[in-house]
Amino acid sequence: MKTNVSRSAGLVRAIATGEISAVEALEASIARIEATDGRVNAFTGKSYERARREAGAVDAMRARGGILPPLAGLPYAVKNLFDIEGEVTLAGSKINRGRAPAKADAFLVQRLKAAGAVLVGSLNMDEYAYGFTTENSHYGPCHNPHDLNRIAGGSSGGSGAAVAAQQVPLALGSDTNGSIRVPASLCGVWGLKPTLGRLSRRGTYPFVHSLDHLGPLADSVEGLALAYDVLQSPDPLDPGCHALQVQPVGSSLRLGVEGLRVGLLGGYFHENATPPAREVVMTAAKALGAADWVEWPDPALARAAAFIISASEGGALHLDDLRMRPDDFEPLSVDRFIAGALQPGAWYVRAQRFRRLYRDKVNALFRNWDVLLAPATPVSAPLIGTEWLDINGQQHPCRPAMGLLTQPVSFAGCPVVTAPMWPAGTGGLPIGVQLIAAPWREDLAFRAAQVLGSAGP
Repeated sequence: MKTNVSRSAGLVRAIATGEISAVEALEASIARIEATDGRVNAFTGKSYERARREAGAVDAMRARGGILPPLAGLPYAVKNLFDIEGEVTLAGSKINRGRAPAKADAFLVQRLKAAGAVLVGSLNMDEYAYGFTTENSHYGPCHNPHDLNRIAGGSSGGSGAAVAAQQVPLALGSDTNGSIRVPASLCGVWGLKPTLGRLSRRGTYPFVHSLDHLGPLADSVEGLALAYDVLQSPDPLDPGCHALQVQPVGSSLRLGVEGLRVGLLGGYFHENATPPAREVVMTAAKALGAADWVEWPDPALARAAAFIISASEGGALHLDDLRMRPDDFEPLSVDRFIAGALQPGAWYVRAQRFRRLYRDKVNALFRNWDVLLAPATPVSAPLIGTEWLDINGQQHPCRPAMGLLTQPVSFAGCPVVTAPMWPAGTGGLPIGVQLIAAPWREDLAFRAAQVLGSAGP
């Protein structure tokens, strides 16, 4: 595991003390984007004019002697399914180019703006968030900064790549079946999929209403916690936001692992992981003092049900365009959208009924455990264009297989921090480990994450 370098939190402190101005921090970020993004292809839109206004406002506040907000001057970017006032919300698509510009920022963008963060642009993704690789045919594939011939993961691939390439220290993404955790794993950055319903989704383009989560990716666990604490807020205008109060996790980073009951997920999560992915779990387990194996209930059934619900809701959302403009969809996903639209309604109802029973079984695990460990991806980043993966002698289609280990977890709505690890046998490529906690207990996952972040090489 590489050393935890907290560029985000350190930058916030440097701006607060006057060691560097917000404008200087922004210009450094812009210079990095301009120097690297021709190769990485993380950005689909750049908001430099707005960013310079926001950074200037931070410096003016400091010059007046005002108290700076918690993320003052921190550059960040957002997956291009987040509304940005005055810009068209692409959601990775060609079809959305004809939509009217957003009239207001997404709720979470408003939260970051109020906290003083500086928005520099929007980021590449799989079309309509239906994918795990960000091999976008409209805007080009997003390249992994650790090896430009490899995928960055998806669907929040631009978010993972932008942080890994040190273009921005913080990015926002979305996670329905693994779309924050997969790019965090493959790009070697920190990611948070919070509890389903914890953060407002207002002002974002949906994929699957009943499964969509939003969350941050960052260059350190400390930066991830800073962002998450700012993003939390009840939102009565989003019926899917069930958080009635803010539960900060920043203070939990100091508590350490003592008293935490940490287990390792075996069975399905072991069988569908290659040796390097298994290694990251064992490395994390050693750091956290974990030795006991735990069986997650019905993971394969949960993944199947997640596919049914994703395809059905996704197909229904785009039904008119599928009828009228099928050739304008992403070739890698249009057939799945069409198939979802044609699924029998009884399949969807049955999958949702199973989901309720499944969540009860999963929640029962946390009577005995505080944090459970599993790999975030079965392999490190494959080459762009890879069609098939060999996982322990079994052939899997590459794109859906990247979510083998994430889908069963998000289907239960549990919060997960993905911690970056560097196992042997991957040629220096990372694989993340999932730190899974009970719903509404993000603080426990962050406690474990801080231990891993402080563990050093």
